[in-house]
Amino acid sequence: MKKLRYACVGAGAVADYKHLLGYSRLKDVEIVAISDPDVGAAKRLAEKYSIPHVYENYEEMFEKEKLDLISVCTPNYLHAPISIKAMEKGIHVHCEKPMTLNAKEAHKVVEAKNKYKTKFMVGLNNRFTNESYFVKKYIEEGYLGEIYHVKTGWRRRRGIPGKGGWFTTKELSGGGPLIDLGVHFIDLVMYFMDYPEIKSVSAATYSKFSNSTSWNGWSEAKSGNGIYNVEDMAVGFIRLKNGTTIDFEFSWASNIEGDYNYYEILGDKGGIWFKNGQIKVFSEVVNTLVDIMPNTNYPKKPLDEFEHFVNCIKEDKEPLASAEEGAKLMEIIDAAYLSAEKGVEIVL
Repeated sequence: MKKLRYACVGAGAVADYKHLLGYSRLKDVEIVAISDPDVGAAKRLAEKYSIPHVYENYEEMFEKEKLDLISVCTPNYLHAPISIKAMEKGIHVHCEKPMTLNAKEAHKVVEAKNKYKTKFMVGLNNRFTNESYFVKKYIEEGYLGEIYHVKTGWRRRRGIPGKGGWFTTKELSGGGPLIDLGVHFIDLVMYFMDYPEIKSVSAATYSKFSNSTSWNGWSEAKSGNGIYNVEDMAVGFIRLKNGTTIDFEFSWASNIEGDYNYYEILGDKGGIWFKNGQIKVFSEVVNTLVDIMPNTNYPKKPLDEFEHFVNCIKEDKEPLASAEEGAKLMEIIDAAYLSAEKGVEIVL
């Protein structure tokens, strides 16, 4: 089979250290173009990854290049229109999370994928870690038994993306840490359980650090007077139709000792605790409580995000983190924001 002709829309950090790095390692992918309104940024990545063609406008790139596959690595508000435009051209799409600004847009993406018979995958990279591979298999083999409660979160002490940029502008980002960090771990625990149906969602959001001067995050403040109309913490509770419950908390800033992400999965036969890349398994064997720390340093990474999507295109298979599951995830996020706004539980 000929190499897939690949292009990246967006020339920011996630395009660099994730998508371009990931696809540049694959022998059956040829990186042919990159686009970004910041042509200087696009040229820098073009030089780094030996990309022959640079565009300011992604639509021009779609017209001039015969593309098989793109990554969408842009601000959130552009995810849906770029993805749909690409699929109209018959181009497969690997879109960074969140899939879209909201569920309405997500369902339009699903419709386009089905109409134009293309592949679409959300860039939910936490599904593809060694630890997630182990947990998924461990659950599938029945070691946890019936899962009845899950707790998950991602907390930062001071990790607010640049104030005044698109991250802290709701119209451009869709929200704060719930849609930024929460999509990762809500998706992950739902994925572990095969995306069961949602019964209801309740949530609360807080915005307490808009005037903080101690940002110390991964992105400097864009402007001292920039827009900050999103939450910096969200907490909530999800009820599933099968009786399982999920408790979540996500923050860009809070007065805690340090940053961490985690999930705790409780089953009637065993439990799993994950924190900052480390797994612990708790069970009972021969009437004895047993704690295990699995070694997930596999000789070869069992599941690679980029190789997986390319194989799905070549073999005509549905990818993990599909458009349909992405839309379900956005329904949860929408319900959480609506619950926080109205102060009531939202029944789906």
